[in-house]
Amino acid sequence: MSNNSGYFELFGLPRKLWIEMGALEQKFLQLSWKFHPDNFVNASEHERELSLQRSSELNDAYRVLRDPVARVEYLLGIEGARKEGEHKQQAPPELLEEVFELNESLDELREAKASGGDLAALKARLESAEKNFQQKLDEVDEQLQAAARKWDTALQGNAAMRKKIMAKLNDLLNRRSYIRNLVTNVQKELV
Repeated sequence: MSNNSGYFELFGLPRKLWIEMGALEQKFLQLSWKFHPDNFVNASEHERELSLQRSSELNDAYRVLRDPVARVEYLLGIEGARKEGEHKQQAPPELLEEVFELNESLDELREAKASGGDLAALKARLESAEKNFQQKLDEVDEQLQAAARKWDTALQGNAAMRKKIMAKLNDLLNRRSYIRNLVTNVQKELV
C-alpha cells in the first residue's frame, strides 16, 4: 500500500470525485482495525513496522478522500494533470480591479494601524470586500462540484473529454487557491 497504489484503490473505490461519505468512513474504520498496531503486538518487528506504515498511509488516504478539494487535487495528481503543490498564484483577469482595490485598502489599513489613524471605515470596507470574495469562493466551489460531476459522468467517455474536464478542474483549483488566499489575508489584517 503506497501513494502509487492509489487512495481510491485502497478503499475499493472508482476514481470518482463524488464519494458516499458513510461508506468511506465505514471502510476506513474496517481497515483501521485491520492495520492497527495493537493487532501486531506479538508479530515480528518488520510486521509491526509495516502495520504502523499502513495505518499512517490509511490515515493520509482517508484525510484526502474525505475532503472534496483535496480529493480533486489528488485525482488530478494521479491523472498527471497537476503536480503536487502546483498552484498558479495569478489573479483571474475579471478580478484584477477588485484585487487592486483590495490591496490598496489593505495598505491603507496597515498605514492607519502604524500611525494610529481611524480604522473603523477601513475595516468596514475590508469586511465588505472579504464578504464579496467569500461569495466568489463559494461560487468557485459550486463550479468545482459541477466539474466534478462532469468528471464522474465522463469516466467512460473519451480521453479528450476527460482531459478537457481535468483542465477545467485545474483552473478552478488555481482560482480557488488565489481567492482563498485573498480572504485569508483580509482576515489576518482585520484581527
